[in-house]
Amino acid sequence: MLSTELEKYLENHTSPVNELLVELRRETYQKTTQPHMLSGDYQGQFLGIISCLIQPKTILEIGTFTGYSALCLAEGMASDGKLITIDRNEELMYLPKKYFDQSPYADQIDFKIGNALDVLDELKDEIYDLVFIDADKSNYINYYEKVIGQVRKGGVLLVDNVLWYGKVLEEAKPNDKDTQVLKEFNDKIAKDDRVEVVILPIRDGISLIRKR
Repeated sequence: MLSTELEKYLENHTSPVNELLVELRRETYQKTTQPHMLSGDYQGQFLGIISCLIQPKTILEIGTFTGYSALCLAEGMASDGKLITIDRNEELMYLPKKYFDQSPYADQIDFKIGNALDVLDELKDEIYDLVFIDADKSNYINYYEKVIGQVRKGGVLLVDNVLWYGKVLEEAKPNDKDTQVLKEFNDKIAKDDRVEVVILPIRDGISLIRKR
């Protein structure tokens, strides 16, 4: 894990985010109990640059939270593209919706509320250029298997929190399902001949996965 000083250095040498994201970050810290779940400026810029490089026509995000990462991913979306983002928190849905509506991508973002596995079943005809998974860790393998068949050849998946505060180096405790699943997930992807992967030590670790 990077030191706080090095993380600050990286942030200071990364292009600034737009004012809408600044305001969303501020409101996330004011109105949510777990603001650390926010992607943040450094990771957000990474997501935006990856999206700009790919110029995806269809983006899938599993885990919306307050919508920060969705807005970053939308920056590279094709002019006729769409972004589907899924979250189960009905009580918080007003916040991402507020900022989606203020963004240039209001008509291109499809915000779905519900159990992600159920929603994914409803989206079985979609083909994805870019997928971002940042939801409940215990379902990471399930999410991956649900969507990998719908990712186009050469498409990209980004999976957050794969280093899990360094716990992936430790023996998972019997009652720590999240750590167990993340260790299994990382092992699985490393051996999956359908894809190629590199884990980047950005914040809590992001797997950059390309479908062969």
